[in-house]
Amino acid sequence: MISNNMEYLIRVRSLTLYILASICAGCGSNGTQNAKNATSDIPAADTVPVFILRADTLKKTVELPGELLPYEQTDLYAKISGFVRSMKVDIGDRVHQGQSLAIIEAPEVNTQFAQAESSIQAAKSKWTASKDNYGRLFRASQNSSPGIVAPVDLERSLDLMMADSATYEAALQQAKAYKEVSGYLYITAPFDGVITARKTDPGALVGANTMLLTEQYNRTLRLRVAVPEMYVASAGKGRNILFTVDAYPERQFSGVLTRKTETVDPATRTELWEYEIDNSKQVLKAGVFAYAKINITRSGSSYVVPSSAIATTLERKFVIKVTQGKADWVDVRQGITTDTGVEIFGNLKSGDTLLVKSTDERKPGTKAYWKIR
Repeated sequence: MISNNMEYLIRVRSLTLYILASICAGCGSNGTQNAKNATSDIPAADTVPVFILRADTLKKTVELPGELLPYEQTDLYAKISGFVRSMKVDIGDRVHQGQSLAIIEAPEVNTQFAQAESSIQAAKSKWTASKDNYGRLFRASQNSSPGIVAPVDLERSLDLMMADSATYEAALQQAKAYKEVSGYLYITAPFDGVITARKTDPGALVGANTMLLTEQYNRTLRLRVAVPEMYVASAGKGRNILFTVDAYPERQFSGVLTRKTETVDPATRTELWEYEIDNSKQVLKAGVFAYAKINITRSGSSYVVPSSAIATTLERKFVIKVTQGKADWVDVRQGITTDTGVEIFGNLKSGDTLLVKSTDERKPGTKAYWKIR
């Protein structure tokens, strides 16, 4: 009997403990759920990354296309009509200043020059005779009795002598002109260089203004680079330049800035800069494209911000500045784009706090938790 009572008490006690444990477990689960619900009801803070604006010296290297040109180049033309007697050079030949390159045959020019020489002799003889006649009359009028030589005869003799003198001078000038024309029969090199084009052969009939040859001086080359308008004030600090060409992609060449156009072309908004290249070793070729590297440096301080910090709408470009804990739109102008960001100009100063990512959805006057990145 006692054993049965003890067993009953143990069962009742175990049942009681189980019920209490279940009730406690239910209370714990509801507490956690209630805590989660209470947490979800708290609004999350508006956290916006910002940065502190700092002034710095803008430096950048830009690569601009250019073209290599010969230092001197000229097309040689025939001045008068005739047949090509001989061509003494061909493409690739190096020539010296004054060297004969081609000869044109025009017999009529030589004939005209010979006629001019004969005209000189005839005019000279006539002028000499009239000069002697005037001299005799003048001496007679001075030494003889008055009236022996009429004044009108003396005046007529003087006029004849002056006319013959003018005729003689004209013959001299005409012969000189024919001599100069005959000099056009010989095509000579105007400077030291190389023949790069040959347009005719011996025996060909050429007329005035017919191109025969092209000569270049390429021991010094010109590198012409069109510099964009936004770079012209910041790219002229150094006179030396480095560039590459497709023929030698792993080799760098150098040049020296020698001249600028000093004006911006309104069609391309660029200024033409010219560099001189020493090509005494004949490595580079005129006419090829080059890729010039120009260093850009601002003379004063600049503000460079990430591109995401600039918001653009149809009406304006702006950044968002934090002023007394509130967002404030500040209009800006963009400058040079660098590897680190974009140069901007506006009503800003060092130490201003700007949003890392600006958008027109964040209206002026809004507040947030501004977190410095």
